[in-house]
Amino acid sequence: MALGLAYVAAPQTARAQSSATNIVVGADTTFPPFETEVDGKVSGFDIDMIRAIAKAEGMTVTIKTLPFNGIIPSLQTGALDAAVAGITIKTSRMQNVDFSDAYYKSGLSILVKKGSGIKGFADLKGHVVATKKATSSVDYLQQHGFDMNHVKQFANIDSAYQTLETGGADAVIFDNPVNVNFKIQHHNVETVGPLLTGEYYGIAISKKDPALVAKINDGLAKIKADGEYHQLFVKYFGGDTSGEVNAVMKPASVAVSD
Repeated sequence: MALGLAYVAAPQTARAQSSATNIVVGADTTFPPFETEVDGKVSGFDIDMIRAIAKAEGMTVTIKTLPFNGIIPSLQTGALDAAVAGITIKTSRMQNVDFSDAYYKSGLSILVKKGSGIKGFADLKGHVVATKKATSSVDYLQQHGFDMNHVKQFANIDSAYQTLETGGADAVIFDNPVNVNFKIQHHNVETVGPLLTGEYYGIAISKKDPALVAKINDGLAKIKADGEYHQLFVKYFGGDTSGEVNAVMKPASVAVSD
């Protein structure tokens, strides 16, 4: 499988390519509209962004797809130079990888079927919640004393949404832009209550290449200045700019704790 091959890519390959101005970037393609894969073609907000950043810095990008929970280990071994996957900047993750400046402001929201009677987090007690493994949504549920026996965790968010649609779960807790993207395409669901968290996404970067952090931050600043960054919000969010981060937000200033 392509996912498996991506995960075991040799560390030497990534490092050699990086030194030749080609960076190997990991992506979990089950996170639309940030990453998705159709007929073998990887696309999305994050993919366009990292390619634009690389171009601005005179680099090229090789995309390697892999499951979300394999991204940090692959960065640690050097099998990847960087990764984009709607990765929340967390203090725990900063111990293992570096991050770019923040590029997207997000938060967790609750998605339910219309008419469910669920109006917010307090109403979820006794209900089954679906979400994606190894993500901030799992952390939130654990931290707020939710019965984890009532949580269904999946390797990709599409399976969580399918479980909601078929009645196997009463709600999905996940990143708001992804929930909104699903809601736009499925008119029988709605988001309810306020955002549960406020968090920022960053590009994760292997600690084996400290210089790459500066290059990526420089490229990000350039695409913000020339308008290309804003155009990604037009393309992928219909012009909804609520997630734009126009100021320079350093990882340490926005990192959330587990």
